[in-house]
Amino acid sequence: MFSKTTLCLLAAVAFLGLSLPSTPWIRAAAAAPVSASTTQVGDEEILKEFKKYFRKYKETVERIEAVRALEEVEAPKVVDILVPLLKDREEPVRDTAMDVLSTFKTQPPIDALLLELTEQTDSQVRVGILHALEKGRYPHDGSSVLPCLEDKDWNVRLRALRALGVLGKLEVVPAILPLTQDSESGVRVAALDTLALLKAKETVPAAQAALVDDVWQVRSSAIQALGLVRDVTSVPLLIDRMEIEEGRLIDDLALALDRLTARGAIRDPEIWRSFWTTYSDRYQLPSDEEIAKILAKREANRALYNPAKGSTAYHGIETPSRSILFIIDVSGSMEDEVTEKDRFKDGNYPSYSRMDITKTELARTIATLEPYVKFNILSFATKVRPWKKDLVPANVLNKSSAKSWIDALEPIGGNSKEELAEVGFGATAALDEGKTNTWEVLATALSIPVDPSKSKTKTDEHEVDVDTIFFLSDGRPTTGYYVKTDAILQKLLEANELRKVVIHTIAIGEFQKTFMKRLAEETGGVFVDLGR
Repeated sequence: MFSKTTLCLLAAVAFLGLSLPSTPWIRAAAAAPVSASTTQVGDEEILKEFKKYFRKYKETVERIEAVRALEEVEAPKVVDILVPLLKDREEPVRDTAMDVLSTFKTQPPIDALLLELTEQTDSQVRVGILHALEKGRYPHDGSSVLPCLEDKDWNVRLRALRALGVLGKLEVVPAILPLTQDSESGVRVAALDTLALLKAKETVPAAQAALVDDVWQVRSSAIQALGLVRDVTSVPLLIDRMEIEEGRLIDDLALALDRLTARGAIRDPEIWRSFWTTYSDRYQLPSDEEIAKILAKREANRALYNPAKGSTAYHGIETPSRSILFIIDVSGSMEDEVTEKDRFKDGNYPSYSRMDITKTELARTIATLEPYVKFNILSFATKVRPWKKDLVPANVLNKSSAKSWIDALEPIGGNSKEELAEVGFGATAALDEGKTNTWEVLATALSIPVDPSKSKTKTDEHEVDVDTIFFLSDGRPTTGYYVKTDAILQKLLEANELRKVVIHTIAIGEFQKTFMKRLAEETGGVFVDLGR
């Protein structure tokens, strides 16, 4: 047997990735099986070192690395160390602590986390724990989470719903149902989403009642829930709503009716009313298996979808939305010409520059907007510049104003400015202003705090007016609070859980295709590749 000192040394060496001279005793110890007690000793040492050094770290990167060092520790004591960091002054440290708390593979630390949830009274900490439980998809009976549904903080109620949703336990449904009528609209959204995820039959009456909610995001969740939890009584109610609703929700209704009947995502309420008048007395829903086969076959032939009446089209993407935000990249890279010129030769553009193509297409699209559509435009490089403060009607005056504003847009920075800077003509400022701040413009579009560390959560911040965004960019962030595309995507998707905004992405030039494609797909949008 080896001494505890020897075993701890080996555990530390393995953890730090170091190598030691090959001696007989080291070879023997390395070949020996590592027992559970050995692992516990190693965990104790790591936790001891963390307590000793963490407070001395001042740089964010060091603090994050220190928290990450606990990722493989399967000890309940790690919960005691990390839970307080869910209130850390720095958001990246808070996020990292939550991430590590979601990586346990054994039950003891999971049980410690559940116990901590029951004993915690701080809302921010409870939210972090619930988020970890959801992300880790940990097995438990839900008893520690259920009391959180009655928390006075709506953020706690929201995250408790999400944590219960991944459990897949129908026993929690009775506790969730009252929250479909919660005073906070975000909780109502989460409750309907969770019931739909659980495929509970009780979803149907709750979602049907929510079809008349005052908040469009709640109605959207109700529509989607009725499409997922299939019941024939939902068909006439969804047709009724299609005759009343406007804009983006028409798409949601068409998709829900298609999931119920497999008759196509038809956006015309007259067609649906005619169908139901004819067949209502004897109609039976196709089985789930029949629906799956029909939808799979249709996926190969998109042409079966009917175009919307009065829809807006931008770069071939159609939407019936009446609340649209256009986002245009004016960073330095937009000065470059496209390389695949044949794709644009029939567009009658002033030049083959990405900027001229973008401006021309946007002006053409805005010229076709119906007066009942509300819209706005954001241009961005390092900084975000809005055309108007809010969405405005697409009347003749606003269209003229938008066209003039678009005509004046120019790439900031770019190759020409680089050349001037190189020969000493002082273009450095323009280069600094011509970077791509993807996070800031999308955060602005979704009414998310650009600097999350300074945010104060409001109960209605997710009730945004815009429901559809067209985002055109090379998709390669170079500056901002978040620059890594994974971080940007994670934060946007978290914020959009309640906002339910559809983001269509149009990529041009040297773009991050994976980022742009995922952003569209995970928000229900369409991705278009305009080439380089």
